[in-house]
Amino acid sequence: MRLIVRKERPHPGAQLRLTGTDGLRLTCFATNTTSTPIADLELRHRRRARAKDRIRAARATGLRNLPPEVAQNRIRLEIVQLALELLAWMPMLALTGKARLWEPRRLRLRLFSAAAQLVTTARRQHLRFARHWPWNDIITGALQRLEALPNPG
Repeated sequence: MRLIVRKERPHPGAQLRLTGTDGLRLTCFATNTTSTPIADLELRHRRRARAKDRIRAARATGLRNLPPEVAQNRIRLEIVQLALELLAWMPMLALTGKARLWEPRRLRLRLFSAAAQLVTTARRQHLRFARHWPWNDIITGALQRLEALPNPG
């Protein structure tokens, strides 16, 4: 078995349990794979960590509340799958800066629960957000970036 330890600069808000003398975070993982180079092991480890993040996000959207008889609740499963796709694609396509790193709970609080009215004037519909909402600029910027994307069909 090999234990691979590496130093990295911690991201803001990281919980530091193992730190070096220079303030860098020590990350460790153990493996019993012998024939794979260390760079490939690290890539595999990071992919697994990303997959675990997606699973955590899925559980935050309500995936853990699904009963074992999923076939009976097909509509509920499709809604959860749509929510997961929204959580996966929205940061890549629409959000910028720190908003790309927000977890599902923070997205739900700041973006998905914004108060707005659907106003129809001159045969066009506009979404008018409440002026007091502190994340209006993030929401309107995301909508503008989505509108600027080319039409796939």
